[in-house]
Amino acid sequence: RDLLTPRAKAELRRAAVLVGLDQYVDQIRDLLRPGTLVLESGLGAEEERARTAVAEARKGQAVALIGSGDAGVYAMASPALAEASDDIDVVGVPGVTAALAASAILGAPLGHDHVSISLSDLHTPWEVIERRVRAAAEADIVVTFYNPRSRGRDWQLPKALTILAEHREPTTPVGVVRNASRPDESSRLTTLAALDPAWVDMMTVVTVGNTATRDIAGRMVTPRGYRWQASQAGQAAQEVAK
Repeated sequence: RDLLTPRAKAELRRAAVLVGLDQYVDQIRDLLRPGTLVLESGLGAEEERARTAVAEARKGQAVALIGSGDAGVYAMASPALAEASDDIDVVGVPGVTAALAASAILGAPLGHDHVSISLSDLHTPWEVIERRVRAAAEADIVVTFYNPRSRGRDWQLPKALTILAEHREPTTPVGVVRNASRPDESSRLTTLAALDPAWVDMMTVVTVGNTATRDIAGRMVTPRGYRWQASQAGQAAQEVAK
């Protein structure tokens, strides 16, 4: 709750209609004005929720369409904007996406260039996902995997890690965070070689470091630039020379 932005709270209070996934509605129901019309639905109905929100807005209602984290990251902003035409006034409210919440728990793994990749092939062909993972691996970019593993999709994460291992050392730090900033949060810092996919589910994000990422006092840290790494190596060489 403390990561919900003041702007988001204000928009919730302003709304006459709330549209959202039932489990997310339950988390913010107490913030709504009395009499707010709540239209909730279950998993897998994203397009339906977007259409409902736009239809209510066309009636002249102030509508809040909610999601978890940031609405623009693997969430409801895309289907809503695809449904809405220029007769609908849309206000985007930024939030804290899972990659950022997990990063704060792990340390500072996103200190340099980074990318988020969803491993769910329900809407994106695996060939496309694999091409993106390979590009990130070759470019030495820190990667955060969303939707990494479910009961019906248990091979994608091992495959993605194998691709990254072709370009990174087995000791590369990897952070695993489940339910970031929620009451049952858990996290662990491991390595690319030691990561057990069984630790991971759909409530988890997995962040894999680049070749400069280090485990420093139990925290996952990616320096802001490679010159830091070079200066460290240079200092070590001078110490040896002495």
